[in-house]
Amino acid sequence: MKRSRMLGLLERLEREPRADPLIDVLRTGIRSLPLGRGRDVLHGRWLGHPVHPVAVQVPIGSWMSAAVLDLWPGRSREAGLLVGVGLAAAAPAALTGAVDWAELHREQSRVGLVHAAANWAAVGLYAASLVCRVRGRTGAGRAYGFLGLTVVGVGGMLGGHLAYHQASGANHAEEVPHVIRDAWHRVGAVAEFPAGRPVRRLVDDVPILVVRESGGTIHALAERCSHLAGPLAEGTIADGCVTCPWHGSVFRLADGWNVRGPATAPQPAFDTRVLDGHVEVRLRRDGRRAANGKWSETTPPPPARLGPA
Repeated sequence: MKRSRMLGLLERLEREPRADPLIDVLRTGIRSLPLGRGRDVLHGRWLGHPVHPVAVQVPIGSWMSAAVLDLWPGRSREAGLLVGVGLAAAAPAALTGAVDWAELHREQSRVGLVHAAANWAAVGLYAASLVCRVRGRTGAGRAYGFLGLTVVGVGGMLGGHLAYHQASGANHAEEVPHVIRDAWHRVGAVAEFPAGRPVRRLVDDVPILVVRESGGTIHALAERCSHLAGPLAEGTIADGCVTCPWHGSVFRLADGWNVRGPATAPQPAFDTRVLDGHVEVRLRRDGRRAANGKWSETTPPPPARLGPA
């Protein structure tokens, strides 16, 4: 089958380095914004996935509706109102996209920059459309509106490439429960896990992170960060959490909960036990009951614990 010309163009854009200096400046600026805890709100940690795809529905929907009304005689005033609503909603939508974009891989950020440029061009066209409508130049307002909708379509196509081809915003740990067998897996002798140091092991060809705390408690999580598959085994351990070395997402070792973004999804967690001097792990699944009846369907078993290290 012949290769898609459009896909070829997009992959060329991924490899194009000329905008990299601008990307670095913009990324530094966005990361330095004093957003505090609002940054995680904008990432969508509270929602479990990025907010940006939700936020863009308002401007795109408003502008699409305005285009429909522009095709209907006598509805120019209502169309102008919808253009204004879309413009008002564009800024928060852009902010959610910007904080996500600042934490992407280089190839993703190149496509994302053009995606953002297309969307801002559309904002400019819709602003011109609104000005023309206010001044009574209805025909020009409609023309600018249709041009804006065309550019929005281009931006949407680039956004789709980011989301579906480059997996920007996807949960990179989602596959773990589907490929690991529901059984206890031996991952090594207790001595192979020095206290306080992250250790990488494989379970059914899936990398997992094993950490033995100084008090002897053993934790295990999926090792590839849910944000962009960063190697958690190369991260830092502190205060019962692991910090991803790539973009700084923080996960609680006890249950994989994403304490801080940009990750919006938690890490799959494992139950642990020590048997015959070896550490064994089993993927923690909702609704599972221990064979010995010591924990409930909704409460996971306590992690394996040894004496003081």
